[in-house]
Amino acid sequence: MTEQELGFAQFTPPYLAPTTVGDVLLQGVNYASSASGILNSTGSNFGDRINFDTQISNHGRTVRAITSRIGIPAAQKLLRRAIYGIATGSNDIMAKESATAMSEEAYLDFLISRLKLALTTLYNLNARKIIVANAGPCGCIPFEKDIHPLPKGSCVRLINRLAHTFNDKLKGMLAELNKDLQGAKFIYVDIYRMLLDLTQNYVSYGFENATSACCSFAGSRGGVVPCNPLSKICPDRSKYIFWDPFHLTDAANVIAVRHMMDGGLNYMSPMNFRQLVQS
Repeated sequence: MTEQELGFAQFTPPYLAPTTVGDVLLQGVNYASSASGILNSTGSNFGDRINFDTQISNHGRTVRAITSRIGIPAAQKLLRRAIYGIATGSNDIMAKESATAMSEEAYLDFLISRLKLALTTLYNLNARKIIVANAGPCGCIPFEKDIHPLPKGSCVRLINRLAHTFNDKLKGMLAELNKDLQGAKFIYVDIYRMLLDLTQNYVSYGFENATSACCSFAGSRGGVVPCNPLSKICPDRSKYIFWDPFHLTDAANVIAVRHMMDGGLNYMSPMNFRQLVQS
């Protein structure tokens, strides 16, 4: 979505695609893996995924391949001008209920320390412009609402509280990195605030449903089972905020991306995406 807003004709290719080699690497690479989190164990209940450590290692391999192809000075210039996007943590927040006996505070601090190490590794690989999304209001997604019986219109307070505390710690950590790492521009994206505003004021954004999954198989909100070939699809997905138990529709993502591109400090700190591109 962000690439489309910037005018790119194609999406960034996935790292594991056989065609993501040679000069293709110079245009950007996508390392993301569905269901993964900051912790390597996160998402194991959903089957195979590429854990966060491996995603960072894969980027290291890309950096070496780029350096081998165009030389150290050109590679350093390219990598320092590139924009890096990190969106992780929400799955770890949702996994807290069953994943560990650690206290909430210790668990969140561990997540932040792991993420800080990964971001520092990226910096040491010549990344300078890094956008980091915070954890969204996970307690408001169809999955959480269906597995936790709630009154109509309510969200799971425990999970949203964990996300909010994680976000406070994340924002402080990014400010610390901006201060300590020369030339670094770590941008804090307040996805939590964006999505909470979207779900609470969905009608004003042109939506008709802010609670249920468009692709629904089981559960009162379609949140119990992931989208699959047997699921029922809503008549007009552009009127729904949620596509499936966990993810937003394209229509909702477009709104979030526009906030990222040109939003004020309430959504993007210390600058928005467009300002980062131009910096």
